[in-house]
Amino acid sequence: MQFIDRTTITVIAGDGGNGKSAFRREKFVPKGGPAGGDGGRGADIVFEVDANLNTLLDFRYHRKFKGDKGENGDIKNMYGANAEPCVIKVPPGTLIKDAKTGEVLADMTEIGQRAVIAKGGRGGRGNAKFKNSRNKAPTMAEMGEPGERKELLLELKLLADVGLVGYPSVGKSSIIASVSAARPEIAEYHFTTITPVLGVVAVDDEHSFVMADIPGLIDGAAEGAGLGHDFLRHVERTKLILHIVDASGIEGRDPVDDYHRIREELTKYSARIARRREILVANKIDLPGAAENLPRLKALAEKEGIDFIAVSAATKEGLKKLVAMAAQALSDYVEEPEETESDVKVYDAEKDEDPERVTITRNDSGDYIVTSKALLKLVAMTNFGNDEALRRFQYIWRMKGIDARLKKRGIKDGDTVIVGDMAFDYKD
Repeated sequence: MQFIDRTTITVIAGDGGNGKSAFRREKFVPKGGPAGGDGGRGADIVFEVDANLNTLLDFRYHRKFKGDKGENGDIKNMYGANAEPCVIKVPPGTLIKDAKTGEVLADMTEIGQRAVIAKGGRGGRGNAKFKNSRNKAPTMAEMGEPGERKELLLELKLLADVGLVGYPSVGKSSIIASVSAARPEIAEYHFTTITPVLGVVAVDDEHSFVMADIPGLIDGAAEGAGLGHDFLRHVERTKLILHIVDASGIEGRDPVDDYHRIREELTKYSARIARRREILVANKIDLPGAAENLPRLKALAEKEGIDFIAVSAATKEGLKKLVAMAAQALSDYVEEPEETESDVKVYDAEKDEDPERVTITRNDSGDYIVTSKALLKLVAMTNFGNDEALRRFQYIWRMKGIDARLKKRGIKDGDTVIVGDMAFDYKD
């Protein structure tokens, strides 16, 4: 099965239903009051963790998700029904980011976990809601509020217990194939593995753990060289790192030097990863040249204060002991404290930009562009074909001081003012 671990999608929450403008029409009630009901709320876009998924492959073919609109209000003060949420299933380990800002909106790790990523628009109010002592028979009703639209970046970080790291062709694929049922492509050339491979390793009849063969790293991976960031991302959630080196040095590489280079890349990418417990695994001990490098690798492990084991994926020598060591390390594992706010920027809808903030700019044509979340919502929910609704819009416009600010900027009769998708000629 193809492994897709990064993709971009568009989500659009449902618009709210329109409010109704209606009046009571009963046989013995000649002047019935306003009786238009409110519209229903549009569908939220909700992400949910599904245990049956392990890739983002489905999103390659389905990149746009739109929630249903809320039902319109009706006569006799009947409210429109709220739309059901649009639920998008993702595999555990999915990080949801704003594609434009890079902000983390949700970290989906637990089975069944849900997160509302885009809010549906609220329903417009019916004319019954605008009745007051001065206007006992209002005709205006609001349109539904538009739902939120977001461009999202989805990243899948493997939720493996053990991650195998090391240079290409050190035998990581062979090791995971020997100790689990995973069947990665194996050949004698670099970068055979270009996507992470997961394998379940059985310790005994009751215990097992998940091992991930992280594709080969190269120098500069922490800066994104090669597919560095794509690969390193998967190491973040592992509890144990098996650092594989080629003890034989058959390709003319020094295994001790290789170890230090990979450690440098891990440290550059994340200090948190660099602190992860590690076992140094000297592979290919069945090949010539391994015997002279093993004492150096043992000394390296002692100096670094980490466990060491020599194995051969080809002959399976030492693999049972390696599995036992990994299982013991996992049983001793203690969860690290979560990252601080400086490490991960988490989205908070309550701390979003001030919706009342208004900015006025001009485009190349000299038009006045008025930008404000509150005004955009007001424009979208105003029925400009209704005189009462138009007067209400003009009143709010003046109360917010937009007229005064436009005059200060030098606006003249006949100049064009643009708010969202609406453009109109200014008249004092």
